[in-house]
Amino acid sequence: MAHPVAPPPLSDAPLAPGLYIVATPIGNLRDITLRALDVLAAADLILAEDTRVTGKLLAAFKISGRMERHDEHAAERARPKALAVLEQGGRVALVSDAGTPLISDPGYRMVREAAAAGFPVHPIPGASALLAGLSVAGLPSDRILFAGFPPPKSAARRTFLQEVAGLRATLVFFEGASRLGECLTDMAEVFGPREAVVCRELTKLYETVVRGPLDVLAADPALQAPKGEIVILVGAGREVEATAADADMALREALARLKPADAAGEVARALGLPRRDLYRRALELKADQAHGEV
Repeated sequence: MAHPVAPPPLSDAPLAPGLYIVATPIGNLRDITLRALDVLAAADLILAEDTRVTGKLLAAFKISGRMERHDEHAAERARPKALAVLEQGGRVALVSDAGTPLISDPGYRMVREAAAAGFPVHPIPGASALLAGLSVAGLPSDRILFAGFPPPKSAARRTFLQEVAGLRATLVFFEGASRLGECLTDMAEVFGPREAVVCRELTKLYETVVRGPLDVLAADPALQAPKGEIVILVGAGREVEATAADADMALREALARLKPADAAGEVARALGLPRRDLYRRALELKADQAHGEV
């Protein structure tokens, strides 16, 4: 019978000075990495989105350390303290409540200021709700767009969704559980019956992954206002083939700047149309311009 192997103890190797961007679990505490534990144990200062949440994480692994609140309200006050620690050759760890920092939180300003001041910035990768959702969705992952949280009001949300509706990429959103049903309804209206996936409570006890067309998901009673953290993934929009009128408009604009061959090449790349046909049409448009017909 195989016996469980105890994890190695925390490293006693010295931690180099600098800012460390530390990913923490999104649910299951065992998803913490050994390297993240090393950094948190050795840090001179831990910038935490919520010190109570991070305090529970540190206590679970018997780590103690100085913490400063670093969220959208306190970040302006916390950054000078962190920069002072870095200036003295110290080690600062930046964590969010769950997952990888800088994904829908204000940490990028801390990174930008530290880098601008010449301090090293180190990524300590780990859990991410974005990547966890993508890994189980079964949607194409060669091109993705993380769109963050949609606006809370329907009119603004639909405008927001229309801005990304035509993108040839899998779309990933975070959403509050109480607004899930309304958001799925707006997505079905704007995107149509695209394939989508709703992930709830990833890595936690009640983890659920629901797949189906957006209109079916929007009508699912279980998805109206569930509890927990939500990730929504939506399949890519379909490419709309350019019309002859689109090609002519683009060619006329390009011909004002370029020779017919170059104009045809530029439009071919932009619209995905055959260059040979576009070159022939560019010559016709050029001749029409010469005769004053266009």
